[in-house]
Amino acid sequence: MFYRLCGYICFWVIILCGLGLLLFACNNPLIKNDLEAIVSSSELVMITRNNSTCYYEGPHGPTGFEYELAKAFADYLGVNLKPIIIEEEAEMVTALRAGKADIIAAGLPFGYQSARLLALGPGYLQITQQLVGHRGGPELNTFSDVKNKLIWTTGSSARLDLLKKQKKDHPELNWQTLLDYSAEELLEMVWIQKLPLAIVESNILKRNQRFFPELVVHFDIGYSQHLSWATAPANRHLLAALNKWFALDSTQDRIAGLTGHYYGHLENFDYVDLARYRRRIKNRLPIYQEHFEKAALKYNLDWRIMAALSYQESHWNPKAKSPTGVRGIMMLTLDTAKTLGLKNRLAPEPSIYAGTRYFARLHRMVGNDVPEPDRTLMAMASYNLGFGHLKDARKLAKRMSKPHHTWHGVRSVLPLLQQKKYYKTLDSGYARGNEAVQYVDRIRTYQSILNMAMAYSILSGYGS
Repeated sequence: MFYRLCGYICFWVIILCGLGLLLFACNNPLIKNDLEAIVSSSELVMITRNNSTCYYEGPHGPTGFEYELAKAFADYLGVNLKPIIIEEEAEMVTALRAGKADIIAAGLPFGYQSARLLALGPGYLQITQQLVGHRGGPELNTFSDVKNKLIWTTGSSARLDLLKKQKKDHPELNWQTLLDYSAEELLEMVWIQKLPLAIVESNILKRNQRFFPELVVHFDIGYSQHLSWATAPANRHLLAALNKWFALDSTQDRIAGLTGHYYGHLENFDYVDLARYRRRIKNRLPIYQEHFEKAALKYNLDWRIMAALSYQESHWNPKAKSPTGVRGIMMLTLDTAKTLGLKNRLAPEPSIYAGTRYFARLHRMVGNDVPEPDRTLMAMASYNLGFGHLKDARKLAKRMSKPHHTWHGVRSVLPLLQQKKYYKTLDSGYARGNEAVQYVDRIRTYQSILNMAMAYSILSGYGS
């Protein structure tokens, strides 16, 4: 009887203590929900990966699709963004659930085992898993053609889920998981033919195929998947804010802009042209590289941008000439050359200096109100079609309620300069806007390949 009474008293003591703590929490202004705690700390901690689709240090500071999108969300919350790098998916999930970060924004779809431990936000980019091999290998159209060939993959749970599902129909299917390698590294190993086949996400391949043009997609695997961010299940206020933000029209416009910026210029993939370009990086660029470097340094520009622009103009041919009369390695008009004091457009060194000076002038004219890299991209378009037409495009973008201070907004209206109902209302009239868009896209591709060649010192592999 005594023990029963003690147990009864203890039970009610626990209940009353619990109620007291609950009342204290409700009335204590220091106790915050998960979203309020983030705002109070002035910091949103983001788990991401260090690669070309997520987060990396660019020439103008931190960049990457996931970083820029998460930075916009952090700005919406009024806090700073703190990225932390974790490469393995399982470690990401563990760190998030342990409270070491607020969101996972790592540019990957989550498989079943990961998804059940997380709270997923809206899908924002559709991708597929793709089987990739080297050009010239056997034709593979289905898993039946793969038979006993070994497939290499990373530890992505979504990718492994698809492979396990396929193995039910194709028992002979075999794969090897490389936990210490990224999808980009797998692609490079397939390119140098150290691995026969690999499975990667379509967005990763799109960002890298221009570097490794001998890669081919054999076929897509399974169904399309959506990339999404993740929070800890307990952080329901943060998840609600995230869902609300993704539903905004301004957010959808930003996603469209980032998609165009990071993936839009990769659509027109030309294997022959890029293979030729890689050979010329090795054999032709060294003749002129010092001139590009010194000219760019003088005008505070990136020499690789000027070299890529020059390749788009002349393929680094100092005697190049177009039917319209532009000439030389920088393809300057006679009038432009005169304004720059250039007497001989066919002389490589003075032409490179003159072309770089002209580009620097256009860059200044675009103005400080345009952030990088958009300012540089607009200067590229001006080099192609003239600054007056760029001004018209920005004016038209503003008129159509598009962001006229971003390349995405200007890029979207440039083709309209070819339509009478638009160009007749603008100061400079008709312009080949489509050509300017393609021009900038190709320079960006050439610059990215050149950046990689310089960064990894693999010139000997280029042109092989």
